[in-house]
Amino acid sequence: MIKLIQTSEELLKHRKNQDKVGFVATMGNLHEGHVSLLEAGFKDFDHMYFSIFVNPTQFGPTEDFDKYPRTIEKDLALIEACLKKYPHKSVTVFNPKDVYEIYPKDFKLQISIQEMNKILEGEHRPTHFDGVTTVVYRLFALINPTKSYFGLKDFQQYIVIKKMVADMLLPVEIVGMPIIRETTGLALSSRNQYLNPVQKETALILSKTLNHLKELINGKKENLALAQDYIRTMIKDPNWDYLTIRETNTLTEKIENQSSLVILAVYRQEKTRLLDNMQLEVK
Repeated sequence: MIKLIQTSEELLKHRKNQDKVGFVATMGNLHEGHVSLLEAGFKDFDHMYFSIFVNPTQFGPTEDFDKYPRTIEKDLALIEACLKKYPHKSVTVFNPKDVYEIYPKDFKLQISIQEMNKILEGEHRPTHFDGVTTVVYRLFALINPTKSYFGLKDFQQYIVIKKMVADMLLPVEIVGMPIIRETTGLALSSRNQYLNPVQKETALILSKTLNHLKELINGKKENLALAQDYIRTMIKDPNWDYLTIRETNTLTEKIENQSSLVILAVYRQEKTRLLDNMQLEVK
């Protein structure tokens, strides 16, 4: 069953009656990637919490906050369909009725992971991660989950949240879940719906490039120079915001002596920024 809650006060009262729970934080406009997080939680918990909140503090002044799709009825139907496969499980959906349920009036707290604000997404969206860490902190405070599940498509976000949890000594385990892709290879994203058929076809350059780089590297450090040469050729296309190989846990560019790497990329289709990544091990 689904219980829908729209106020923080009701949420806190409801949570007192339960033991350990899992949690998935979303901005709604759900797709199968979000559902996969819920299903992962059902393997660990009988009861899951699921938030649907379009968080204004993680959007820049020129970004698509006002246009971001609010599809609560469709979202609830998707969760309900998932629950039919798990008849003994239940979900509490927190869909705040307004922003003050998350950020009370005169709310001043801001949590910032400074080093992540200077690189990659932090460089292109300077206030974004402060908004992410602050809203996730607030949701954790309200829900007190044992585990929280995040898709690895937003890989830097996953690293930022893990860092925030470690720095703040929060008693929650952050679980990263694999990217869910369309049959074409395009990573599922709520923003994919902004693309027309031609743009969706062009966007496949993301997954194709990542796969090609993985093949070039072929698990060997000696091939990283070859991959870097290929990247320098690719980014002559101005639609790449970035295409880079980083160390997995810190996202440092100093990868010569590292074995766990991640290729991170953002490719733009007009105003739509599409993220993707691929992890790999090298020896």
